[in-house]
Amino acid sequence: MRFTVSSLVSNGPDPVTGRQLTTREKLANVIEQAVLAERLGYDGFGVGERHGEPFVCPAPPVLLTAVAARTERIRLLTTVTVLSILDPVRVAEDYAMLDQLSGGRLELIIGKGNDPRHFGLFGLDEAHQWEHLAENYGLLHRLWREEKVSWQGTTRPPLDEVTTYPRPLQDPIPVWHGSATSEHSTDLAARFGDPLFSANSFHPLEKYAALVDHYRERWEHYGRDPREARVGTSFGGLFLARRSQDAVAGFRPYWDAMFGSAAGRHNNSPFTSLEDALERGSALVGSPQQVIEKIHRYHEAFGNEVVGIGVDSLTESAQQEQLELFATEVAPAIRRTLPTPGA
Repeated sequence: MRFTVSSLVSNGPDPVTGRQLTTREKLANVIEQAVLAERLGYDGFGVGERHGEPFVCPAPPVLLTAVAARTERIRLLTTVTVLSILDPVRVAEDYAMLDQLSGGRLELIIGKGNDPRHFGLFGLDEAHQWEHLAENYGLLHRLWREEKVSWQGTTRPPLDEVTTYPRPLQDPIPVWHGSATSEHSTDLAARFGDPLFSANSFHPLEKYAALVDHYRERWEHYGRDPREARVGTSFGGLFLARRSQDAVAGFRPYWDAMFGSAAGRHNNSPFTSLEDALERGSALVGSPQQVIEKIHRYHEAFGNEVVGIGVDSLTESAQQEQLELFATEVAPAIRRTLPTPGA
């Protein structure tokens, strides 16, 4: 099993202390998270793309370049790159440059985006978001694999024998498809033979498991070896303590803030309380043994090879404490019983 840490770079008031970081402080905090994650042995660190408050990272390649300068080994992820609203030519250039600067450590996670403000902000019709994503990815896929690309579509002007520079250091840059709500993303991933990354945050296991199952079904439909389908999954929060009741009490104000936010309301979560979310959802809250058991339960349903966690909403001291506890108490036990395929 591989373990990643990611941040949406949301910068609101801390629900416990009420303190809000400045934008500069928040960006510095995210970079320090990545440095700590590498020191603790995590496999990857990701940042998400959002356009509008309370998020302060509209440009993941910029922030990940700063992370690359402070780290040496850890893989760099985007969680996600909102490809439905972006020019694939610019995406090809920006992320190839990041791949070069990082020494070939980039893994892109693409998606149509989970913020309803994106399309209006960029003058696009939300009704065509999936068509935009599929067309833009088809072009990006070619630009990273071919030279002198000629192309014509609906999302940008035509191309005539275009080769983007710089070329990626990796051949090609790995691309995952973010999956949260729709079979459009699972089909697109299977069609191109790419891995799937489940959001797995605001709804019960069964909803996300159905999307993973659809991905595997479409993978075989396109004539691919089912053993080669790959899945990663995020988890909806992390809070560990020796006693489970202390973990629940510590996480409660962060859960209340998250599910009461605009993002929480937009995702129409069916959970009625924190206790309900812990029973039916993916939040890794409890004793180390409880968290280990939950990761195993999700692995049985998803067959995932990556576990993604986040501590972004916690205070800086709690972030460090939680990342250290997970790295020392949970990750080693999971790696012993669920080794990474091919490792």
